Amino acid sequence: MPQTPLRIAVLSAWHVHAEEYGRAVLDHPDTELVGVWDDDAERGRELAAALGSEFLPDLDALLARDDLDGVTVTTATTVHRDILGAVIAAGKHIFTEKLLAPTVAECDELTSAAEEAGVTLTVSLPRLSHGYTLALREILDSGRLGRLTYSRVRLAHDGSTRDWLPARFYDPAEAVGGAFADLAAHPVYLTQLILGAEASSVRASYTDQTGRGVEDNASVTVTTPDGAIGVIETGFVTPSSPFSIEVHGTEGSVLYGLDGADGSSLHLGTSAGWEEIAVPADGPAPFAQWVEAILAGGRTQENLDRARALTALVSAANADAAHSTATG
Repeated sequence: MPQTPLRIAVLSAWHVHAEEYGRAVLDHPDTELVGVWDDDAERGRELAAALGSEFLPDLDALLARDDLDGVTVTTATTVHRDILGAVIAAGKHIFTEKLLAPTVAECDELTSAAEEAGVTLTVSLPRLSHGYTLALREILDSGRLGRLTYSRVRLAHDGSTRDWLPARFYDPAEAVGGAFADLAAHPVYLTQLILGAEASSVRASYTDQTGRGVEDNASVTVTTPDGAIGVIETGFVTPSSPFSIEVHGTEGSVLYGLDGADGSSLHLGTSAGWEEIAVPADGPAPFAQWVEAILAGGRTQENLDRARALTALVSAANADAAHSTATG
C-alpha cells in the first residue's frame, strides 16, 4: 500500500474547476498538495497563490520527482492525450476533469496505457455520487418504473449571458465545443445511467445565442435500441433554470428538481399515486474514490466505462450538429 499522505500536484488552471480540485487535495486527510503547474505562468502562479502552494514551471521535472504520487488534470481537453500520456509514462496517478479525451480512440489509448503502467485513472463525474442519483439508481434497479420509455435531464447556467466563463471556454481548438462538451457532460452521463449507454440515434440542436462561435444553448435527443427516448438539455444562457431529472416508464415516473428552485425533492409516481422519496446523503466524491483506489491498488472501472460512453455521446452529438450545419 502506498504511504500517506499521497503527494499530488495540480496540472493547469485552464478549467474553472482547477481550484476546486486543488482544495480537494488540501482537504483530504490522505493527500498533500505539492504545487501547481501551468503552461501559462501567470495563470499558474495565480492558482498557486490561491491554494497557498508553489508554482512549478517545469512539467518534465515535476513528473520526474520521486516524491510525486499523482496529479489532478484541469488542462484543455484537446491536450489531454499529450498531458495524460506524459503523466502515465511517468507512472503517476491521475484524477482528471471531463472529458477524458476528445475521441473514443484516445480514451481507449489512455485507459489501456494507464492499466499497463499500473496507474489509477479517474474522471470527475460527480453527480453519480449525489444523493438523488443514489436514490434514483435504487428505484431503477427495483423495476418499479416498468419498461423505461423517456427521460429528460436539464442543467444550465448563465455563464455566457453574465460573462463569468473564461474566453477560452469558447475556443473549439481547446474546449472541443461549447456548452454541450462541458456542462452537458453531467446530463449525458446521468441519461446513460438511466437508459444505458447504447444509442441507435443521436440528434443535436445547437444554437449560439451570444455570438461567441460555439453552442451556448443545446438540446440533444437520443433513442435507445429498445425505443426509449432521452432528452439532454444544457446551456450557458439561462439565469434561473433548476437542475432537473424526469424518468418515465410503463409503470411509473420519477421527478427531481421540478417542484421548486432548490430541486431538493424526489418524487415517485405509480398507479397508487405520488410519494416523496427520501434523498440520502451523498456518497464518496470521485476524488475520494480515486484516493481510495490508489491506496487499495485498484481501478475505478465503472467510472472509466462511463467516461468512455460520455465521450462517445458528446462526439456523436457534435458530429450530428456539424452535419446539420453543413447540410443547411
